[in-house]
Amino acid sequence: MGEALQRLDVRGTFGICPGLDMERDILSALGNPERSYPCIHVAGTNGKGSVCAMLASVLRAVGLRTGLYVSPHLVRFNERIQVDGREASDAELEAVALAVEEAERGVAARLGKPATYFEFSTAMMFEHFRRTKVDIAVLETGMGGRWDATNVVTPVVSVITPVGLDHVAYLGPDVASIAAEEAGIIKSGRPVVSSRQHPDAADVIRRTVTAHGARLVRTEDAVAVRRKSEDWDGQRVTVEHADGWSASVCLPLIGDHQLENLATVVAVTGVLGELGMTIPGKALVSGVEGTVWPGRMQVLHRDPPVLLDGGHNPPAGEAVAAFLRRRLKGTPLALVVGMCRDKDAAGYLAHFRGLVRRCWTAPIQTDRSLSAAELAVAARTICSEVAESSSVAEGMRQALEWARQVGGAVCVAGSLYLVGEVLALRGRGGVS
Repeated sequence: MGEALQRLDVRGTFGICPGLDMERDILSALGNPERSYPCIHVAGTNGKGSVCAMLASVLRAVGLRTGLYVSPHLVRFNERIQVDGREASDAELEAVALAVEEAERGVAARLGKPATYFEFSTAMMFEHFRRTKVDIAVLETGMGGRWDATNVVTPVVSVITPVGLDHVAYLGPDVASIAAEEAGIIKSGRPVVSSRQHPDAADVIRRTVTAHGARLVRTEDAVAVRRKSEDWDGQRVTVEHADGWSASVCLPLIGDHQLENLATVVAVTGVLGELGMTIPGKALVSGVEGTVWPGRMQVLHRDPPVLLDGGHNPPAGEAVAAFLRRRLKGTPLALVVGMCRDKDAAGYLAHFRGLVRRCWTAPIQTDRSLSAAELAVAARTICSEVAESSSVAEGMRQALEWARQVGGAVCVAGSLYLVGEVLALRGRGGVS
């Protein structure tokens, strides 16, 4: 890792700064790379990463050189910035980091503060996509939308995935407040695709679209997705668009929520077609079927079955638990859970009540982590056999041993930090 990337890590301590002045000024100093290519901008509480991954895969299948920006990363920072499915190399990132540092110097002096980690990395992304000459970029917001550093673009289409309660300290105490922040990505005259929403969120989005003179496409009006079969490899579904197009698709992402995410992706492609960016049905199907999105209900093992998921709020817990109830059908389940202290651990775990036979709680590698003891208090409300582990590795080892003995399965869930830790362990041969 180069020196500029090492300095980027230190910025993680600078916190969150609402406002777009820093990002806009840095990009201006760079010559506004964000204006060099069209963008699709995706916000929402749940599913936005999956939607971005599918959209990017579909656009690549069409033959477009596609940039993808997601966060957080799981194992390496490079995961955040991808072109045509390839992560930016260390050398490429070092080069753009040096360019952004140069651009930031005058801006930081004028504003009296440095760029945050996310502001800086977002500027790196925009510049890298310009240097690699992408045809189009798919951008996931980091948190919220209105003051998110990515919200300096005027996208060809804005996308809002399901809005729920998360990051309430920053975005607001209820769904309507959070929806108002997410809807901050809506731009005048630009079409908006919205996933199926809570009524309070739907009302906020509708009013914001009207105020901006934009056009709203509701996923439930445009696309129907029906599951025909499901296994550990994914879901066989039928997709029908309101324009008469239909197809059978092997969706490699599992869970009920991915049906909604797929419907959102198909709705976006319909809007792109209306804007002159035609996406043939064959490319749409092959792109969806080729989607790779690790750490989201990812099957790590088959014998015993091990499911890994980074969802960390109650709707995410509901999605994982619903899938496991369908697939396990009486198979004993072990849960290894690690979560951040700013998340609703009790609300997340409540969906596993009556499903989990044994639970291991573990601290995760972040200063925001709940301790194993704190998490065990919540876990004991859904399971009588709870063990406090000293680490994720220890909890997984014990859970796997138990599952092999009883013919059970293991779910490892509760945080993207946890997912990153598990995938890093796996890469070192520490998960078997």
